[in-house]
Amino acid sequence: MRKSKLLLPLLLSLLFLSQTLAKSIPSLADDELEWTEEDDEEFESLLAIDDSEESNSGSTTSEPQLLRKAQKIVTDLNNDNARRVVEENELVMLLGYAPWDKKSAALMPRFAQAATELREMGSPVVMAKVDAERYPKVASLYTIKGYPTLLLFVNGTSERYGGGITGDEILIWVRKKTGMPVTRLSSEDSAKQFLKKYKKYAMGFFQNYEGPESEAFAKVAAANNETQFVATDKFEIAKLLYPQVSSNENFVGLVKPENDKFEKFEGKFEEGEILDFVEKNKFPLVSVLTEENSGWIYSSRIQIQVFVFAEQDYFEVDKPFIEDVARKFKTKVLFVYVDSTEEDLAKPFFSLYGTEPDDTLVTAFDNRNHSKHLMEKKLTKANLEEFCLALEQGIVPPYLKSEPVSKEKGLIEKVVSKNFEAAVLESPENVFLEVYAQQCVECEATTKVVEKAAKHFEGTSNLKFARIDASLNEHPKLETTNYPVLFFYPAGDKSNPLKVSKKSSVEDVINFVNEKIRQGEETQADRKDEL
Repeated sequence: MRKSKLLLPLLLSLLFLSQTLAKSIPSLADDELEWTEEDDEEFESLLAIDDSEESNSGSTTSEPQLLRKAQKIVTDLNNDNARRVVEENELVMLLGYAPWDKKSAALMPRFAQAATELREMGSPVVMAKVDAERYPKVASLYTIKGYPTLLLFVNGTSERYGGGITGDEILIWVRKKTGMPVTRLSSEDSAKQFLKKYKKYAMGFFQNYEGPESEAFAKVAAANNETQFVATDKFEIAKLLYPQVSSNENFVGLVKPENDKFEKFEGKFEEGEILDFVEKNKFPLVSVLTEENSGWIYSSRIQIQVFVFAEQDYFEVDKPFIEDVARKFKTKVLFVYVDSTEEDLAKPFFSLYGTEPDDTLVTAFDNRNHSKHLMEKKLTKANLEEFCLALEQGIVPPYLKSEPVSKEKGLIEKVVSKNFEAAVLESPENVFLEVYAQQCVECEATTKVVEKAAKHFEGTSNLKFARIDASLNEHPKLETTNYPVLFFYPAGDKSNPLKVSKKSSVEDVINFVNEKIRQGEETQADRKDEL
C-alpha cells in the first residue's frame, strides 16, 4: 500500500463559497502567498529606498531592480494626499498593506511588476500604495481591513480586486477593467514580442475589427478576469498566434502551454457562447491544485469536478491514462490533481470526507446538486471512465461521511450515518436524539443532562435515547451547524422531529418526554376508537 505521510486530520471546514465548492475568487487577504527571506528584503527595498538610486536599464531586470524602478512609479498615499490622489485621477489602483505582513511582502514585487509594465504601455492608471497600519485613517476611509487589499478606483468609486496574484494576472485584470481588455496586434514584430510573454491566451481574428463577432469577443474579454485576450485583423499575424487558422473568415481560438494546446471555437459568435468556451477550455487536461489557482478551480463553470489525491511519484505513473479519460470528458468534467503530502491543500478534503488515503484517492463534487462523491473502486482507466460517466448521468450516490456501525449496546445508543435511517427514522420507538460535535464547548454539559434523563427512563418501553457525532457523520435529513442539538422523534411521525432546547435541565427533559409519550398514546387510542 502507498502510505500517506500526513497525520490523521483534525476536523476542518473546507472553504467552499456558498456551496460545497467555493464559487468566488478568494480575497488576497485570505490567500497563502509563498514567502521567502528574499521577499522580505525586496519589501524593505520598496518601502524605504534612496531616490537617487537608478536601476540598470541595460540589463535584465531583477526583482530588486524592479522594486527600485517601481518606487518612482507607485505613489505613496498618506493622510494628506490620499483623498486628492483618488478623487483627482480617473483610474487609481491601490494596494493596502502592513509592513509586518508577509503576504503583503510576497505581493509587493508582483504589484511592482504590474505597475512598471502598465507605465511602459502608456496606461493612465495611477498605481498607489498605502501603509494601512501607519495611516489608519486612510485605511478606514477606503475600508481596508485585511492585508494585502487591492482596490481599483474609477472616478472615485472603488471595486475590490478579483483577479489572480501574479504580476501578469494583476496586469491583465487592470487592463480589462480600465478599457483595454483586448490587445490588438498589427505587425509580426509585435506578435513575436507578445508570444515571448504569453503562453496562454484567447485569440480573435476579425476583418477590420468590425461586426458583432468582434464586439462579442471584446465583451467576453472584459468579463473574463484571468485570460489574456488578443486580436488581429491580419491573416499572417493570426497564423503566428494560432497556426491552425486556414481562411480569412472570423476566427476565435484558445492557446494553452499544456498538451492539447490549441482549442478552436466552433459555436455561434455570441458573447455567452464565447465566454462559455473560454471558461470551460482554459484549464489543462489535469490541473494541479495550488494556492494560487484554487479560486479559479473552485469557481469553474464546469459543474463536475474530479479530484485525484496521491503522492507525486505515484501520480506521474497514472497521469497518462488520467489525461486520456480527461480528454473524453473535456468541458464536462474538470480533473484536478492534489499532492496528498501538501497538507494545506489536501487536509481539508480529507476532513470533509472523513478519511485519509493509504493509496490514491479519487473524489468528486457535482455542483449541479451540491453533492460530493467518492470512487470506491481502485484507480484504473476503466474504473475512472466508468465513474465519470456515472457522474455525468447523475447516478452516483452522494458520499456521506460515517463512522462504522457500533455493535455495542448501552444506555444511550450510538448512531452513525450508515444506520441513521434504521436506528432513528425507521425505528418503531420514540427516539430522543442528541446531536453533538467533538470540539463543541457546550456539548459536555448537555451530554450530562441527556445521560441523567436516559437513566431515569431506563427500561421504559417504546422509548430510546441515542446520540450522533455530527463531526464524523453526515445525513441529508440531519442538517445542522450549531451544536449541541436535541431532537425528539415521535413514534408516529418521524418526518417532523421536535426540537428541544439545549438549555433544558434534567427535569425539563423528563417532563417533555413524558408529555410527548402521553400525547402519542392518546393519539393512538383515539385512532383505535375511530376504527
